[in-house]
Amino acid sequence: MRFLLASASSGRLRTLRQAGVEPEVEVSGVDEDAVSAATPAELVQLLAHAKAVAVAGRQRGTVLVLGCDSMLELDGEALGKPASEEEAIARWKSMRGRTAVLRTGHSLVEVVDSVAGRVVDRVASTEVRFAEPSDDEIAAYVGTGEPLRAAGAFTVDGLGGWFVESIAGDHHNVVGLSLPLLRHMLAEFGYAVTDLPAQPT
Repeated sequence: MRFLLASASSGRLRTLRQAGVEPEVEVSGVDEDAVSAATPAELVQLLAHAKAVAVAGRQRGTVLVLGCDSMLELDGEALGKPASEEEAIARWKSMRGRTAVLRTGHSLVEVVDSVAGRVVDRVASTEVRFAEPSDDEIAAYVGTGEPLRAAGAFTVDGLGGWFVESIAGDHHNVVGLSLPLLRHMLAEFGYAVTDLPAQPT
């Protein structure tokens, strides 16, 4: 079974590889700014779906395509990657000492004989409690460039881990892909994790 990750996220790829799966990777090219929704959960689901369907439409043969999109929800607002260092600093000052929800949309598309067919869409949500870094710590962290590359302006598996006090829910979801949720989605199609291409030993 071919398995294709429709994402440029190094965190998602690393998560799958650490779980023993070796996916192919193809970026969707979807214009994320053109998609809107009423809630952050709906937005990440629409974006994940759009990415998976776009990549699935370019495939030949039989393949499973996974699209994902993550955003941090704070005060009902969806926070993706900050556009500038100034925005990242302001965001961290608003997040420190607070709890937000990291939402990741997952969309799995089955392509059989070059035809996209069954689709299953799900959203995983994980609560993240942030520490209270000082202004100097925030400036230093943003200066590394890492927050500009991450949904919500932080990572839990990188430098941002210093400033995450606790997590309630799936840790992998904060990285960008929920392994338990993906396992359930595969089962809905009648597949098991062992059907996916294994990481070379």
